[in-house]
Amino acid sequence: MDRAANPGARPTMEDVARRAGVSRALVSLVMRGSPKVSEQRRTAVLRAARELGYRPHVMARSLASRTSTVLGVMVSDLHNPFFAEIVDGLDAVARAEDFELIINTGSRSPARERRALNSLLSFRPAGVALLGPVVSAAEIGLAAQQVPIVLVAARPTRLSNVDIVNDDGEAGAELAVDHLVSLGHNKIVHLDGGGGSQAGTRRRGYLKAMRRHGLEPVVLRSEYTDAAGAKAVRELLAEHDGDLPTALVAANDYNAVGAISALEEAGLRVPEEVSVVGYDNTSLAALRHLSLTTVDQPRTEMGRLAAEALVQRIRGQRSEPVHQLLHPSLVVRSTTAHPPLHPPPQSPTRQPAGKSATAGGTS
Repeated sequence: MDRAANPGARPTMEDVARRAGVSRALVSLVMRGSPKVSEQRRTAVLRAARELGYRPHVMARSLASRTSTVLGVMVSDLHNPFFAEIVDGLDAVARAEDFELIINTGSRSPARERRALNSLLSFRPAGVALLGPVVSAAEIGLAAQQVPIVLVAARPTRLSNVDIVNDDGEAGAELAVDHLVSLGHNKIVHLDGGGGSQAGTRRRGYLKAMRRHGLEPVVLRSEYTDAAGAKAVRELLAEHDGDLPTALVAANDYNAVGAISALEEAGLRVPEEVSVVGYDNTSLAALRHLSLTTVDQPRTEMGRLAAEALVQRIRGQRSEPVHQLLHPSLVVRSTTAHPPLHPPPQSPTRQPAGKSATAGGTS
């Protein structure tokens, strides 16, 4: 290509070779990080590439070598820092193993996740990580017939050809309830994650712990968002004025933030009148003005394990799927305390209008 005749054209490997006075093959070796190139020639090639603004075309390089260097990542919710911290772990391993990440999102919608997954597959990745997926197991199974798939923070599945990295959500929810009971609470309501991944697991843990302590469980339908947490609390307050729980176990940290906001809007103090526990221990929870008591998932470690699982499958080091279950822990901060001295006499058991509630039900 004559760049003088077409100055706006993207610089090519041939352009770099011409500028550096070397062969195209040598430029290719430099771009792949080959140790077979002398330092003098490597420096000349990199200088030429920098002057021309050349960037290696990852997809073209993968097609030429017949080996993809791309890992696809589908994130359930780009607004939740929980997933960003998982990506940090994925990225650290990917870089060390000479892979690049491409990221897409389905915004918590099964239909959008299906399109996002198909879009990622069109890049011919070496493998794909699905973070908190809500797309159907059938869709995941079809994708796993094309490339190695790892699920992270996912609902339980019977798929036999995918790797899974989860935290023990049931144990985590039990930790939250046990902490609140140790403070003296006996009116504890769970705002659940609706149809989100791991919501059922956390709900089971809450129900199990409440029954173990001889307490009546109450589950209010919610979602993994701050807006859903606020909505659930407003409906709870409207339906049970004067007959409120003294503690809430929220679906996740974002849900807890919305719940706290709605409580404070109603003039209720956290934790003096209502204690709140979140889930995930995102960077949001540690902010000084929030200081949220929450269940910690080892997010970066989950990302590292997921990337390692993909690399092992891609390189033929393992063919059988692995299911890794990490243990959560409780981080106590400022949103939980002993209940009021004179709490309301009864626990809310009626179902708020327009809301799904479970009192003593199953997951």
